[in-house]
Amino acid sequence: MLQISVRSLAAALAVGGSVIAGPAVAQTWPTKSVRIVVPFGPGGGTDIQGRLLGKKFTESMGQTFVVDNRAGAAGLIGAEIVSKASPDGHTILFTTASLAVNVSLYKKIPLDPLKDLAPVSWISSVPLVLVVHPSVPVKTVKELMALAKKRAGKMNVASNGSGTTSHLSIEMLRQMAGIDVAHIPYKGGGPAMTAMLTGEVDFTFATALAAQPHIKSGKVRALAVTTVKRSSTFPNLPTMQSMYPGFESDNWYAMFMPAGTPREVVMKLNAEIIKALNSPDVREFITREGGDPVGSSPDELTKYFRREIDKYAKVIKAGNITAE
Repeated sequence: MLQISVRSLAAALAVGGSVIAGPAVAQTWPTKSVRIVVPFGPGGGTDIQGRLLGKKFTESMGQTFVVDNRAGAAGLIGAEIVSKASPDGHTILFTTASLAVNVSLYKKIPLDPLKDLAPVSWISSVPLVLVVHPSVPVKTVKELMALAKKRAGKMNVASNGSGTTSHLSIEMLRQMAGIDVAHIPYKGGGPAMTAMLTGEVDFTFATALAAQPHIKSGKVRALAVTTVKRSSTFPNLPTMQSMYPGFESDNWYAMFMPAGTPREVVMKLNAEIIKALNSPDVREFITREGGDPVGSSPDELTKYFRREIDKYAKVIKAGNITAE
C-alpha cells in the first residue's frame, strides 16, 4: 500500500500550488516576522553574519528578520528544525560547510539535506590556512611534505576537532601526499592555535580569522590556503589545489529554506541576498573574517552542495573517520 506522510503531502501541495500562486506569494512575502535559524551559539561568525544579513532584509523588506540560535549536534539540530518548518518562506537556515560534512560523518542524521532543504544562495567563501610553527624548517608546502616523509609518524598536526573541516583537510593531505603524521584533535580553533603557538604541534589548517594575527606577528608561518581560488585576505599564498588537484576545503556559509518553499519566494530572497552582499558593511565584515563574498543562484548552490557532500564522503570513508 502506498503511504504518503503529511509532511510529504504538504510539500507536494506547496510545490503544486506555487505554479499558480507563486508570483502572488512572492509579491506579498514576507507577510510576518521571519526566523533565521543559526545552528550555532551566539557570538560566532555564523551568528554575527546572520544578524547582519537579517538587519539588511528587515530594512529592505519591511518585516522583521530574527536570528534564532539553535546550537547542538554540530549544526544538525538547527537544520532539522528548518527541514520540518512550514515551507512558506518564514523560516530560513543560515549554516556552514559542516552540513555537507555531517551527511557522511554521522551514521544517522535527522534529515536528508538534499531532499529536505531548498538551497537559496552561497553567501561567502572562507579558507583554511596551512600554517607551520617557526621552528619547522620549511617555507613551502613541497618542503613540508618532504620533511613529513623524512620524519614519518613523528610530526604532530592539530585540528579544531574530529570531523571538522580542519581535520578533513589533514586527511585530504594524508591521502593526496601520502604522508604519515599524528593527528591531535582539539576542542575548537582557539585551543588548536594555542598548541601551534607553544610548539606542541608542527602544523595545522587554521581558520583564516584565527590565523591572521599570528601570521602578521610572525608567530606562525603561512604556506597555502585551502579554497579553490586565492584568498583576498592572503593574496600571496598559493592554493593547495595548485599542488594537489582536487584539494579544496572551504568553510563556506549558505542559506537554505524548507523543501517545498515556492520557487518565487526562494528567488526573491536570493535577490535580497545579492543586494546585501553588495553593501559595504556586509562586504567589510566578511573580508574582516578572512572570507570573500560570493552570492550564487539556487541552482549553483545545489550543484556545489552535492559536490561538497560527495567530496567529504570519499575523504571520510578513506580515512575511516567517525563522529566522536
